[in-house]
Amino acid sequence: MAAAGDHRSAGDSTALSVDSSESDINNNSSNSILVPRETALQALNTIVQVHFEKTLEKKRAVDLQKKELWKLFQVLFVFLAILFGGVVQSTRLECKHWWMPVSLCAMGHLIFYVAMAQTLRCINGFKYQRRCHKLTLGLATENLKRLKLITADSVPENEYEVHYQEPSEGYFNKFKRKWALCFLFLAITFGFMVSATVTLLCV
Repeated sequence: MAAAGDHRSAGDSTALSVDSSESDINNNSSNSILVPRETALQALNTIVQVHFEKTLEKKRAVDLQKKELWKLFQVLFVFLAILFGGVVQSTRLECKHWWMPVSLCAMGHLIFYVAMAQTLRCINGFKYQRRCHKLTLGLATENLKRLKLITADSVPENEYEVHYQEPSEGYFNKFKRKWALCFLFLAITFGFMVSATVTLLCV
């Protein structure tokens, strides 16, 4: 009789386990929202189109800001050329006047740095946004390809949701390198102008 009791206990435990598993499956099925396949296809196609257009829009904005940055460099080169030419051709400047062209050079570099910083900030911002749209576009395209392979009439909504994607923290390192390169360029040009001016006037 003890053996029979143990057998009934084991049977009850197995039945409870099966009932629990079936309950979990039913809960998961009820929690997942099914949407028509055509509706999911239309939604993903819309997401792909929107982020593709946004990617092109940000690329055009980056190209426009790069042109503005190049114009700033041209203005700086013209200014430095005029300043250096004036120092070379001047007959009134002496060694004690070295601070005058150097001050003009410093002011020009400062103005250029402010304008360059604003333009670079815009370029980096547009590039970051473009990267986000490209990542989101890639995810939406992959989901769209997977969905096209499915023949079912309805699909789980959560499996084809596309959230806005952002790049990793390492993506910002190249922005820092650009800032460092531009600052190094300004430091080199300013140092060259100061040394050339002092050499021309005092040596």
